[in-house]
Amino acid sequence: MPLIDYIPAQTNIHFMRLRHWTFPFSAVISIVAVVLFAIHGFNLGIDFKGGTLIEAQTSQQVADVGALREHLTDLDVGDVQIQEFGSPRDVLIRVGAFGTTDEAQQAIITKVRDVLGAEYSVRRVETVGPSVSGELVRQSILALVLGAVAVLAYLWFRFEWQFAVGAIVTTMHDIFVTLMIYSAFGIDFDLTSIAAILTIMGYSLNDTVVVYDRIREMLRRYKKLPLPELLDIAVNATFSRTIIVSTTTFFATLALYFFGGEVLRGFSLAMTVGVVIGTYSTIFVAAPILIHLGLRSSTVAGPAKSEPEAVLGVDEAAKLSEAEAEVVDEPVPPAPAKGGSKGAKGGKRPPARPAKA
Repeated sequence: MPLIDYIPAQTNIHFMRLRHWTFPFSAVISIVAVVLFAIHGFNLGIDFKGGTLIEAQTSQQVADVGALREHLTDLDVGDVQIQEFGSPRDVLIRVGAFGTTDEAQQAIITKVRDVLGAEYSVRRVETVGPSVSGELVRQSILALVLGAVAVLAYLWFRFEWQFAVGAIVTTMHDIFVTLMIYSAFGIDFDLTSIAAILTIMGYSLNDTVVVYDRIREMLRRYKKLPLPELLDIAVNATFSRTIIVSTTTFFATLALYFFGGEVLRGFSLAMTVGVVIGTYSTIFVAAPILIHLGLRSSTVAGPAKSEPEAVLGVDEAAKLSEAEAEVVDEPVPPAPAKGGSKGAKGGKRPPARPAKA
């Protein structure tokens, strides 16, 4: 049996009743994220701080990180950080920006290579100068700002202002939670982190737009239906699609986390968390916030129905939507053939004449 058969096409879950718990939960998570940003900050990579990064592997079974740190500290080359990287044999050495020229940075690399000696083999060296790191910071901030402005402009022209504000709040919620993961776990925040944030922004926005488009369609069809019940119908109509897409993306990012190597570990972790929190916010933040933004059926442009409507409940409206889908999918029967008599109208046979006596 295919996997999709285990996910009902029509669900009748009252999501809007849970907004009294999900809204405070989202608010607490956002406040915790802001506190972590202010207190703990971010573990900025060399892309933003400048400096030198050296990945080395020892020929022994386990690298002696303590002895290596002691030798590098004696070099007096500024801020030096050493940590295990992947396997116990691999170490990652970070040296802060020292001097203002490339020659000074190359001199530091030569000193570190001399300390490593023949016991360690250098596998990767990355160097970013102070001027380059400052330019990368400016370009990254510009990319995030332009991305947010483009999203806001698209939503403002595509939907009514309530939808635009709801999508922006939902996207910012997802970005805050993702940044909280970087701050809480001390993951290197570098250019791949910017790529992860922009990817999560697009993923969250795509899910939100799908739900909002269905909500606007339902507002045009059921103008007298109470808004919480209408939002339940719209979210239930897209629920199976949301779960299938999110599950597929989640397993892809999870595989990248376990098998993508240590270099992509931070990026894949942020993507995995972003997929989960993006699915949560699409259902429990993006749709319920429209209630508090004062969305009404009169604010949605579109042709109104001429016949009167009955106020439907969630279950009745879901059954009606399912019945309409079955009618659309049902094949149209062929038209009946016309009568064979030339003088017959409407396919009726003319009455027989009485026989002569």
